[in-house]
Amino acid sequence: MNSRNAEAKLLVVDDEPNIRELLSTSLRFAGFDVVAAADGREALAAVEREQPDLAVLDVMLPDMDGFTVTRKLRAAGRHFPVLFLTARDDTDDKVTGLTVGGDDYVTKPFSLDEVVARIRAVLRRTQSVDDDAAILRVDDLELDDDAHEVRRAGEIIDLSPTEFKLLRYLMMNPNRVLSKAQILDHVWEYDFNGDASIVESYISYLRRKIDSRPEWPSLIQTKRGVGYLMRTADRR
Repeated sequence: MNSRNAEAKLLVVDDEPNIRELLSTSLRFAGFDVVAAADGREALAAVEREQPDLAVLDVMLPDMDGFTVTRKLRAAGRHFPVLFLTARDDTDDKVTGLTVGGDDYVTKPFSLDEVVARIRAVLRRTQSVDDDAAILRVDDLELDDDAHEVRRAGEIIDLSPTEFKLLRYLMMNPNRVLSKAQILDHVWEYDFNGDASIVESYISYLRRKIDSRPEWPSLIQTKRGVGYLMRTADRR
């Protein structure tokens, strides 16, 4: 496939040749341009060389785990989305993946249809820009869509693409309680049953960044049993 006609360029990283080849072939068939790597060092080199739009990254790699690869990417200013491949029901992997800047995960053994669906969902939510104002403000918090920057009290806050999309949704609906189902539908855009627990995890880590200083009033609040909201100062 001509890469110009591809839906997006993907980097597939897995040390198992069979899985790497299966994923690469299937994703090319689905319309993506795909490059592959067998370990963390190859992955980091491929990122510099190929400039992918998204990485499908196995957590267990022989030289460095997928979390370390992601930390290195984020530290180098590479903020394209990362989809982790994790062991079945390994909650620790899922939580760690969110903390280092991952955007989603698929558990092994996986369905190829699910991988493709999740990739497309991640790309939609991280690449699309709505027609609303490019700059959103809630009290001393500012989100700039064009620059893809978030500042609180003038201080830049580093967010992953999915954290950015989640914060944007909250800021577009100030003082409105949003249920987990609404957030999952708007931010993750799954075409199948999504895991609502991922919303709790993302809210928790987003809150640690947005409401991290003692002098900053808490903006992201929980309405127990209902959902979450961005509370403005005049409504506290």
